[in-house]
Amino acid sequence: QVQLVESGGGLVQSGGSLRLSCAASGIIFSIERMAWYRQAPGKQRELVAAITSGGSTNYADSVKGRFTISSDNAKNTVYLQMNSLKPEDTAVYYCTQSDPFRNYWGQGTQVTVSS
Repeated sequence: QVQLVESGGGLVQSGGSLRLSCAASGIIFSIERMAWYRQAPGKQRELVAAITSGGSTNYADSVKGRFTISSDNAKNTVYLQMNSLKPEDTAVYYCTQSDPFRNYWGQGTQVTVSS
């Protein structure tokens, strides 16, 4: 079945950068949307960034100008380049990819930004 595998999370100092990757494998219909969400302790899960198959993107206000989402549709892979990281970016980040029938979720990867 479909599996999403994330990589790139870890510990970074304030002001540093990380690049997250999420690759999907298995039987998948055409992917219409890819996105990254995050959830910090005691807070609701929030959308960080999303990209459609047509290339349209949107971002949370808190990350605009710092994060960039991109995709390689041929590889069913989505990336999140995170620059100028802040301690408030610390959270578990989740990848999603959606086809016409289902939403698929990654296992989550921890991003910790130290001050």
